[in-house]
Amino acid sequence: MSMSNLPKDLVEEIISRVPLKCLRSIRLTCKKWNALFKSRSFTTMHIDKEEATSRELGQTQMIVMMDYNVYLMGMVLDENPSKEFLGKLTCLDDTKQVKISQVFHCEGLLLCILKDDDTKIVVWNPYLGQTRWIQTRMYDGASGWKGRKKYALGYENNSENRSSCSPKILRVIDNFNLFTKNTILVYEIYDFDSDLWTTLDVSPQWCIRSQRGLSLKGNTYWGAKERRAHGPIDHIICFDFTRERFGPLLPLPFSAWGARFASLSSVREEKITALFQKSETYKFEIWITTTIEANNVTWSNFFTMDTLYLDQMLLYKSFFIDEEKKVAVVFEKEGKPICDIINIIGEDRCLMKLELGEPADKNCWPLVCPYVPSVVQIKLHKGKNKAITKGIDK
Repeated sequence: MSMSNLPKDLVEEIISRVPLKCLRSIRLTCKKWNALFKSRSFTTMHIDKEEATSRELGQTQMIVMMDYNVYLMGMVLDENPSKEFLGKLTCLDDTKQVKISQVFHCEGLLLCILKDDDTKIVVWNPYLGQTRWIQTRMYDGASGWKGRKKYALGYENNSENRSSCSPKILRVIDNFNLFTKNTILVYEIYDFDSDLWTTLDVSPQWCIRSQRGLSLKGNTYWGAKERRAHGPIDHIICFDFTRERFGPLLPLPFSAWGARFASLSSVREEKITALFQKSETYKFEIWITTTIEANNVTWSNFFTMDTLYLDQMLLYKSFFIDEEKKVAVVFEKEGKPICDIINIIGEDRCLMKLELGEPADKNCWPLVCPYVPSVVQIKLHKGKNKAITKGIDK
């Protein structure tokens, strides 16, 4: 008996066992199988099975950006830590694959910033294979400020059904420093329902210092400091996508002289972790929130250690932690020739180094963020209802 003659329930049960990395091939096989992924009951069943398999393997799935490409990776953090590339994420035809300079994660959705094109950005659900290209607004004098443009992806927290929430994008252009007289200042938000950018009325008394924001429960957090102060990064600040407003400065448990000495990550979309390394020593601290809200934060020390044995500072670090196993996983560069490296660091010392390989571009630093498949539908532009099968390639 062929698959086409099997009962629908049996077909769904079989396909629901297909690994995440093979989904794109399955969806391209026939229209009937591709249509399965428009069924909420089927996608929920498939995600549950995928998560159960990952737990059984002890594997953590994450999004990793290297050499301006985005990959799905699985890591096992046991006595013999290992990594596995599960696939390359494809958001265009293979013949026209774009290079991505930044990627931001929000509960299964990715916001991708292009390396060579400042006129548009793309929001992407790799699991459902959906993308939405969005034109950005251009401003006189701001075209050369690519490094000063900050982005965030979030959603309104006014619905019990997360999958029905429509995402929003915050874009910030702010070239402020203490010696700049002609400041370019733009805060704008993109609404998927209206397909419009709206300028926000923001008069910041603070300065965002993190290049990358961290999404948590629909809001985004950055490292920040008082705007007119010549001082360290000693606070975080939250943008509330429901109210479309920034909250007050919230204290960090340390003061970092420069963004390269401080990084933020998340734990299960529930807590913020902050990594800090002193500029004059190799002391390495990781803190974790015990309370985190738009207007309130408290911290607890996860662990502190001396990393002198690493022979270098952990600069421009992107990381995540395993709270249960008490380890930090730090992505960075080291060696001659330069290689992309994963340092797995425990409370006592570095447990292992895993090589990701020599980068084609030494200026592209590896980025990592947690990943959980999402059934959140990305609304297409009006009049564009063509089926999309962009996802994960083996």
